[in-house]
Amino acid sequence: MSDLFSSPDEGGARVSRPLADRLRPQKLEAVVGQEHLTGPDGVLTRMIASRSLGSLIFWGPPGTGKTTVARLLAGETDLAFEQISAIFSGVSDLKKVFETARLRRNQGRQTLLFVDEIHRFNRSQQDSFLPVMEDGTVVLVGATTENPSFELNAALLSRARVLNFNTLGPESLSRLLERAEALEEKPLPLDEEARAVLVRMADGDGRASLTLAEEVWRAAREGEVFDAEALQRVAQRRAPVYDKGQDGHYNLISALHKSVRGSDPDAALYYLCRMFDAGETPLYIGRRLVRMAVEDIGLADPQALVIANAAKDAYEYLGSPEGELALAQACVYLATAPKSNGVYTAFKKAFADAKANGSLLPPKHILNAPTKLMKETGYGAGYAYDHDQPDAFSGQNYFPEEMGRKRYYDPPERGFEREIRKRLDYWSRLRKERGEP
Repeated sequence: MSDLFSSPDEGGARVSRPLADRLRPQKLEAVVGQEHLTGPDGVLTRMIASRSLGSLIFWGPPGTGKTTVARLLAGETDLAFEQISAIFSGVSDLKKVFETARLRRNQGRQTLLFVDEIHRFNRSQQDSFLPVMEDGTVVLVGATTENPSFELNAALLSRARVLNFNTLGPESLSRLLERAEALEEKPLPLDEEARAVLVRMADGDGRASLTLAEEVWRAAREGEVFDAEALQRVAQRRAPVYDKGQDGHYNLISALHKSVRGSDPDAALYYLCRMFDAGETPLYIGRRLVRMAVEDIGLADPQALVIANAAKDAYEYLGSPEGELALAQACVYLATAPKSNGVYTAFKKAFADAKANGSLLPPKHILNAPTKLMKETGYGAGYAYDHDQPDAFSGQNYFPEEMGRKRYYDPPERGFEREIRKRLDYWSRLRKERGEP
């Protein structure tokens, strides 16, 4: 195994290096969990075989091997390796790196520039990479935990290929722990259940799993074996990977919204609890439930909006943890309610027409005529007061004459909108009977 991983330092320095660093793979095939990139038929394996390496963006969660793979790519292609972090680097640092790369290129060697947390650079800093990418001074490999489509310049993305790094599954994390045990030449002092709990604690992060393993070895006394409960006391539960302003936040709210839309109350409750557990602001969840009520349920169940608003108000009144139950109740109600996007779709169509047709004058018969001049020019002429008409319905046209009557709202045959559809069909028949368009 020594040729696949970092070897121990001489003179006893090994103990000062973190386990994750000592286990850093030295060959691409030793990287776990990214076989779609590093396996025999992986994207990166094929690039290396063709000796053609273009600029890349590595997108994936922490601890999935992005930095390691970048180092290995440089070694496999005989490129000089330079690494900077967008957190600690500014314009002056970039200029120095670019100048060094240019000098190196003049001597016949290209540079692989690895930029960790590349999404932290602002737009102008990201633009500074474009010239050195285009003239071949550097092969850029950027790493980001955030969605590149939102965080990186379009110009930068057009010159680089985005490769996804997967969260490490339980099997991959178990393989890492086995490698750690082989390197340390001793088993982890955990029973079978505790070992599974440690894997879950790592939350798909390889570096975290090795850090947790180190903590266990440090804490264990001679001959001691931890069960699951003891492990949690020793390691202290690791917080979920969830940044309330970034991808974890948007992924979970998307999952919650789609579970409600898909009428799955169990999945909706699961994602709701995931967000509570991760520390999401409950009132943010309340606002999103209100949005679901108007966007995905609408008039199929008019009570949905009332209940979602009431749940939000109940949380503000009760606080946590009692108020969270009100949000859970609303979540289940919305998930089990009949669904309709009829009003949402109609609103978008009407808004598009409002923008496209400009400032058209409404038909004169529905305009007020407070002055004599306005009456003389036809304002209000011919208006039929609906309450004085049979069935309290005149059927007149209310759209601008240049547009003619439009139909935006088409309620489905579901929930309360079934009744609304009957009314609309009835009024449509009355219009035809009275000769209205």
